[in-house]
Amino acid sequence: MTGSGGQPATCIFCDARDAASHELVVFRGPTSYVILNLFPYNNGHLMIVPNRHVATLSDAPPIELAELMEMTRSAEAALREAYRPDGLNIGINLGRPAGAGIIDHLHIHIVPRWTGDTNFMTVVGEARVLPEQLSATRDRLRPIFERLAGTTKL
Repeated sequence: MTGSGGQPATCIFCDARDAASHELVVFRGPTSYVILNLFPYNNGHLMIVPNRHVATLSDAPPIELAELMEMTRSAEAALREAYRPDGLNIGINLGRPAGAGIIDHLHIHIVPRWTGDTNFMTVVGEARVLPEQLSATRDRLRPIFERLAGTTKL
């Protein structure tokens, strides 16, 4: 079922984009935004999402692709500052066979990783271990993104 403009009647990313102050949105730019993953693999699991409802990189014009990458770079810097991870997973899953949970709206995942972290729990125990509430993660990261951008966007 599709709504106006060819996008689905419901899309969690479009809903978050359209909400004036969505509780999971960390930062908004002109063509994309940063949002917390509602079901994170680790504390600080972010997604960078284009404002427009596009499914693939080839559907996005260069200006959107550039901002997606700039926001991914800012997310890397913000997560390194706030959480001091040992590493980061950064990726895009296009299509359900590739692991995409939301197949029609492009998004980039960035997940902080630590040596010996509990990320394996999702696979073997069907449980996730997160010592921080999503609202605390948002409040921790938002001022860093604003400082990196040199402005308050929310």
